[in-house]
Amino acid sequence: MGEFVHLEVDEERRVGTIRLDRPKMNALSRQVWREIEQAATEAGERDDVGAVVVWGGERVFAAGADVKEFPEWSYQDAREIGTDLQRSLDTLARLPKVTIAAVNGYALGGGCELALACDLRFVAEDARLGQPEILLGIIPGAGGTQRLPRLVGLSRAKELIFSGRQVKADEALRIGLADHVVESGEVYEAAVEAAAGYAAGPYALALAKRAIEDGTELPLDQALRLERDLFAECFATEDARTGVASFLEQGPGKATFEGR
Repeated sequence: MGEFVHLEVDEERRVGTIRLDRPKMNALSRQVWREIEQAATEAGERDDVGAVVVWGGERVFAAGADVKEFPEWSYQDAREIGTDLQRSLDTLARLPKVTIAAVNGYALGGGCELALACDLRFVAEDARLGQPEILLGIIPGAGGTQRLPRLVGLSRAKELIFSGRQVKADEALRIGLADHVVESGEVYEAAVEAAAGYAAGPYALALAKRAIEDGTELPLDQALRLERDLFAECFATEDARTGVASFLEQGPGKATFEGR
């Protein structure tokens, strides 16, 4: 368990929470990025974790990078640290489990990039999201210039990154930056409840995530071959046999899966 990032497991619901807890605003120092990577790795390895929620607490998700570290960085330092940041979020993004960001307060800069690395984003009605790096004379370095366009579209992402402006929850929902807007006191529980539903799902969820994540990086013909191969892999699972039998006997939505 890290100093500022903890993995908390609800064994009954099989949901792991990657909890950021660095007063006052969950500023993302180099240490915090390392601890996020460690927590994500552990969540991916644990059999009692079927889905993951990333949460910064009731007050703030993560207000951005720890800018106090910046004055000491050289060009070479920034390259090395940027590699660490991207590796941390790649570890989270590539978990073979559904991940949900539960966003209260601010998710800015690196905090927004952390939310972007999750599969879904549950956002408080008074939350603010954005990539304000341009206002410091720099650009996003932990995936913002790449994941944001893939989520909201090229022109909209350019406008947000070029201006550095903050996005309110209703706009975030409208442009696809948020998936659900929830009352501020209910964000975490709503995310955990949704995660518990995914945690009880079939092994095919991991294959679907892999098909989407890897396929979007490939030319269409290669992506379709990947989908074909993963589709075939489903039929080597116990869950597929269970799901098909349940459908034929009881109709859709009645199967209980083992995740294998």
